[in-house]
Amino acid sequence: MRDFFFNASAMEIMLSGLVFFFCMYFLFCLLNIAFSSRIFPAFKKGRVLDARPIDNHQLQREIGLSLVTITIFGLGVIFPWGLLQLGWAQLAENPSLLQITIEIILLFFWNELHFYISHRLLHTPWLRRFHKVHHQSMTTTPWTTYSFHPIESMMLGSVLILPMLVHEFSVQALFSVPVFSFMINQIGHANYDWFPESQFFLFQGARRHQQHHEKIHGNFGFALDWLDRWLKTDLSEKNNQR
Repeated sequence: MRDFFFNASAMEIMLSGLVFFFCMYFLFCLLNIAFSSRIFPAFKKGRVLDARPIDNHQLQREIGLSLVTITIFGLGVIFPWGLLQLGWAQLAENPSLLQITIEIILLFFWNELHFYISHRLLHTPWLRRFHKVHHQSMTTTPWTTYSFHPIESMMLGSVLILPMLVHEFSVQALFSVPVFSFMINQIGHANYDWFPESQFFLFQGARRHQQHHEKIHGNFGFALDWLDRWLKTDLSEKNNQR
């Protein structure tokens, strides 16, 4: 895969990006719907977080906006590719499993910081009008995951640019970012608490993000609550009682 990024044409890179994001979006959305509306309820596992009904207009809007986001993310792969072509960034050669693992962990935490900063900015008076497109979905669905204004899509899609400029990451670690980011986002927008008793951060994150869609002003973090706790934007009952 490393050789592909160096040798592929711009058109091949963009087409590959479009196919990747399109397939990931529809595959995981359909799986999410199957588990949250069929499989888990059949076994009486988990619970719906917000029982308000969803109309077809919301679903059509979410899928339409998501197709725009997929286009931006897919075509946007040209920017990391361009950094490689210009020699401003490099990819690690023959990385060890340990290196790949450490890089994925580092990128996970970088994604948390990048998302929090971007999300806080999107709630400022200057950018709020762009983010309100996403917040039209007060009751979320898996299709909400990529339901963004193009400005928000471009902000969130820039997550890999700075890391690539400062370190020669493995292609596996870079590839992991959109995958784990999308999967966590899917859990956060499923409107379903898979394991209500679990304190695992992914399932807590789903509850926290549903709170964000309901109350808006707080819970700006992604999968973890550490920045919200440190910066006093946590919407949890514990924080509200302080």
